[in-house]
Amino acid sequence: MFYYTEYNLIGYALILIGFIITLFADIYLQSTYRKMRKQTNTKKITGAEVARKILEKNKLENVYVVETRGVLSDHYDPRQKVVRLSPEVYEGTSIASLAVASHEVGHAIQDKDGYIFMRIRAFLVPLVHFGSKFGYIAIFLGLIFSMIDLAWAGVGLLLLILLFQLVTLPVEFDASRRAKSELDCLNLSSASENQSVVKMLRAAAFTYVASLVTTIMEILRLVLVILGQDQDR
Repeated sequence: MFYYTEYNLIGYALILIGFIITLFADIYLQSTYRKMRKQTNTKKITGAEVARKILEKNKLENVYVVETRGVLSDHYDPRQKVVRLSPEVYEGTSIASLAVASHEVGHAIQDKDGYIFMRIRAFLVPLVHFGSKFGYIAIFLGLIFSMIDLAWAGVGLLLLILLFQLVTLPVEFDASRRAKSELDCLNLSSASENQSVVKMLRAAAFTYVASLVTTIMEILRLVLVILGQDQDR
């Protein structure tokens, strides 16, 4: 019982740490975005125009730029070859629009170049869906029926999520690097704006780091729960 209680206390601490990290990352992104969307870029160019210019430069005429609903819902869809931008980014002329739109097009360029980490991430998607769906079920059933091996198998499935997030980091950082390079090459951002663009891209990237750390904390917590029950048998 001592081991079980000790492991539970550590588990609660891990939950709290993960929550704080996630909350901080979200606040940091939101505050940075609010600040940057109030600053109009010197070219007064919209996010949609930025995206199209970069796509044209890279001979990606087959990739479309469309408006989608939501706030910070921007993403690149590699299956349909579409860059989807939220209304404020699509129509806005802010530094935030500049940074976000160029970042998403960075993913389109990765797709064209066959960027290895992007291909690995695409390969992992169905495995991650399977792991996230059945991992917790296996752990729950394993703990309820004292089938420790089944619980460990569930942890193994959750490790697929961790692997996916690990692969996502270089994908996101590389997209930001490409975005900055394209903005400089096309002279779409001034020297004074570059620092703000980097700050916006860094804030977005930090959310992926926070997600990775939070997943690590969650898996460690589950490992402690399983160890606690195993010791208490």
